[in-house]
Amino acid sequence: MTRLSVEMLAADAPPPITSAGHAQLGIAALVGIAVIVLLITRFKLHAFLSLTIGTLVLGAVAGAPLDKAIASFTAGLGSTVAGVGVLIALGAILGKLLADSGGADQVVDTILAKARGRAMPWAMVLIASVIGLPLFFEVGIVLLIPVVLMVAKRGNYSLMRIGVPALAGLSVMHGLIPPHPGPLVAIDAVKANLGVTLALGILVAIPTVVIAGPLFAKVAARWVDVPVPERMLPQRPSEELQRRPGFGATLATVLLPVVLMLAKALVDIVVDDPANMTQRVFDVIGSPMIALLAAVLLGVFTLGMPAGFSKERISSTVEKGLMPIAGILLIVGAGGGFKQTLIDAGVGQIVLDISKDWSIPALLLGWLIAVAIRLATGSATVATISAAGLAAPLAADMSSTHAALLVLAIGAGSLFFSHVNDAGFWLVKEYFGLSVGQTIKSWSVMETIISVVAGALVLLLSLVI
Repeated sequence: MTRLSVEMLAADAPPPITSAGHAQLGIAALVGIAVIVLLITRFKLHAFLSLTIGTLVLGAVAGAPLDKAIASFTAGLGSTVAGVGVLIALGAILGKLLADSGGADQVVDTILAKARGRAMPWAMVLIASVIGLPLFFEVGIVLLIPVVLMVAKRGNYSLMRIGVPALAGLSVMHGLIPPHPGPLVAIDAVKANLGVTLALGILVAIPTVVIAGPLFAKVAARWVDVPVPERMLPQRPSEELQRRPGFGATLATVLLPVVLMLAKALVDIVVDDPANMTQRVFDVIGSPMIALLAAVLLGVFTLGMPAGFSKERISSTVEKGLMPIAGILLIVGAGGGFKQTLIDAGVGQIVLDISKDWSIPALLLGWLIAVAIRLATGSATVATISAAGLAAPLAADMSSTHAALLVLAIGAGSLFFSHVNDAGFWLVKEYFGLSVGQTIKSWSVMETIISVVAGALVLLLSLVI
């Protein structure tokens, strides 16, 4: 048994796995995941350390030499950080420029000035979706919560009618749309096309956010009727600024990487000739790194300078944007290491065999795996990375569209029922002044609606494309 595991970790092409090997590797995967869950939830250990320890336990239970497990882990960590590290960093810089320059506040205020009455929940969805494109979920919450509270207070709106649409917009962006870390890592793991995934992600995101946002908000407002917590009305970033960037310039900057990546995907489909000069140009300018780098450089002129930032202030903003992502990069990297160890040990092959033997559609299996890990760890990013590693073999014979749909199925599953082991759960609870029960009836149910609706839409799309 040990010899089998050694060969699987050492060889380029793993040998066939016996039923006994299936059992040991299945147990190893479950034990490894259980250790990660226990360390994160029970002992409150940082996810990076938990994933590292869980990977070593996985290798040990699989019967592999420790040096082979370490080699798989470090290789996976390195390739994952190499693939998405620069993108996460550029996204963080763009998000910091957007927040500190007052550009985000300008978008918010402009849209809110046009919205009244029944249109307000829809305006909050639009605001959250636009602002949520370049921002990490937690940053988006911190940025938008003051707006939600002020709109609800001044307009005498139900807190849930305003808050749920904003949270839905942020959450859908976080789970389904690159360049957020989870979707990026999943795209890399299953070798999906980023442009196709982005286009299909937007297609799935629009009806999902409508159902989980403004429509569910009406129900949530009846279930949870709470006043706006006065103590949670903090100062907005732009209140310290004498001037702010324009609405059009801010919107163009935020949407630039999306437009460039979608343009590349469209040219790839229409031209479909790698030697064609037009396609080669769009392959460069539509690559995620160049698209995000272009947005950051544009942001210096459209966000930083109009806000009156000096060269030193812009440099400081970039530095401050990079500092908080160290932990995110380590978690994503360690998740990639755990994923690679799962693959090298042959656990991915077991998932592939199960999908054939049990006749479970690959997209549904990817969604279910992500749901299980999400419920256990509380982290959408950890769930996406781990599920992508397990489901990666399923994408081997898929078309580019179905590989992209697998990424979206995993992303949808990673959002299922946020509860007490999720940091987002407590952020929402404290900012909105809710009890645990009220948070479950609003935030947790909303997350579940997003997961189920997006998962169902992905399955429906797989039948027609």
